[in-house]
Amino acid sequence: MAAWDKMIDLGNYGQSNRNWGGMHINPAVFFPTAFISFAVIMFSLIAPKASADLFAALRGGAVQHFDWFFMMSGNLLLLFCVVVALSPLGKIRLGGKGAVPDYSRLSWFAMLFGAGMGIGLVFYGVGEPVTHFTSSLAGGPAAPLGGAVGNADAARSLAMAATIFDWALHPWAIFAVTGLALAVFNFDFNMPLSMRSAFYPLFGKAVWGRTGDAIEVLAVLATIFGLATSLGLGAQQAMAGITYLYDVASSPLTILTLILVMAAITFLSIRGGIDRGIRILSEVNMWVAFALLVFILATGSTFQLLGDLATNIYNYLGLLPALSNPVGRTDTGFYNDWSVYYWAWWISWAPFVGMFMARISLGRTVREFIAGAVILPSLLGILWLTIFGDASIAQIVAGNGADLTKASLDTQLFVLLGALPWAQFTSFVAIGLILIFFVTGWDSGTLVIDTMTAGGRTDTLLRQKTIWLVAVGGIGIVLLLSGGLTSLQAGAIATGLPLALILLGMCIGTLKGLLVLHRNPDGREQL
Repeated sequence: MAAWDKMIDLGNYGQSNRNWGGMHINPAVFFPTAFISFAVIMFSLIAPKASADLFAALRGGAVQHFDWFFMMSGNLLLLFCVVVALSPLGKIRLGGKGAVPDYSRLSWFAMLFGAGMGIGLVFYGVGEPVTHFTSSLAGGPAAPLGGAVGNADAARSLAMAATIFDWALHPWAIFAVTGLALAVFNFDFNMPLSMRSAFYPLFGKAVWGRTGDAIEVLAVLATIFGLATSLGLGAQQAMAGITYLYDVASSPLTILTLILVMAAITFLSIRGGIDRGIRILSEVNMWVAFALLVFILATGSTFQLLGDLATNIYNYLGLLPALSNPVGRTDTGFYNDWSVYYWAWWISWAPFVGMFMARISLGRTVREFIAGAVILPSLLGILWLTIFGDASIAQIVAGNGADLTKASLDTQLFVLLGALPWAQFTSFVAIGLILIFFVTGWDSGTLVIDTMTAGGRTDTLLRQKTIWLVAVGGIGIVLLLSGGLTSLQAGAIATGLPLALILLGMCIGTLKGLLVLHRNPDGREQL
């Protein structure tokens, strides 16, 4: 298809949409994903042990046989972002030379970060550095790169580099590839805001048929499971914080009540749309997170933590080749249980975060988009992990961290805050932060799923969005209660595996699209 851009034909896409119960849907995408989603919910309710065993088997098989593929995919997607940003293609403005951004840089970045991985950083920001530090001191396959037995300084450096590796650059590159593809083909080629659009340079009009339907169904399922995993983490940690602070027993009933309350708030946010819902909540969360970060920095060894920031970045970049090596690993416990799981989780999130990134990025240059979607969130993530991770490790090294090492992942943040001044207040703020991230993730994810199942439409009825709000929340609830994090993580990994192939294909389609725009900077209106 050497001249694919000269004869763009949307075929019958959109004409297959149906008005069903007052809702506008693409039946070939809506019904399969709705059926599978509710089938998972019913199966998990009827046979919780069997469903938990099934998901555990799916996770084990995917990790055992395809760990190298997950890691290699992440490496290639990061390389794609770097090459495109540094090339002349980086100067292309999404939407054309006259396109103007809809949001200020602060609002834009706040929404990017809030929809991306804010809730995950809060959950793992203390627990992962502590886990890797203790593993590195002990050595063995669970220790990153074999660990540093008996050497606390080396173990700290290794633990922080490994933690940063799981949260910086690679995951954001996975999101950015998807967002860039959707933005290019929607804003510059007037194609639907849909995953299938990026494959038009490869398959032509076939993307508007069954081929494209299959891509969309897989993307929606991956989004549902990836989002459900994050909601499960958020609910678990928020409930753990409430239990830790107020002695409210954690039970299926209390977790269900918490999620239902957050569902009601999410519903109100969805009614408000992006401008009156997600944007406002994202900006509030950004400032709350910043305030908590400053508090930890000010009450800890301020200058030491700031010095650790530069040291951690240096160590991370130095160990990046070894940590991203996909084959011949001896640290299989760390590699499979942390990095490979994260890569699958990030990939399963890519349609959701990428589509949301695209919707709010009109008028940004490609280079600005990649910088805002990859570099800045990575730096903020490194700052967060350094402050919370190094503060926690410092307590352990000083002999005051026994409670931290014994605590579960979902309570370690509150144990850290409990050792600092104003613990009751800061822990309350932390719970609020988790819950706001909870709402913004659920809200933006629901809007994206609704768009993908409605043939790219963004003007659907509230009742239609509510269906997906319930579906995502339902899967998160039943998997959390029936199989815990194992089932949630397994669902994300199972759907992330085939989706990785789709993201690699999107790189090729996006490159073809950008090359056309580069050759025709003044004639894109005829494309």
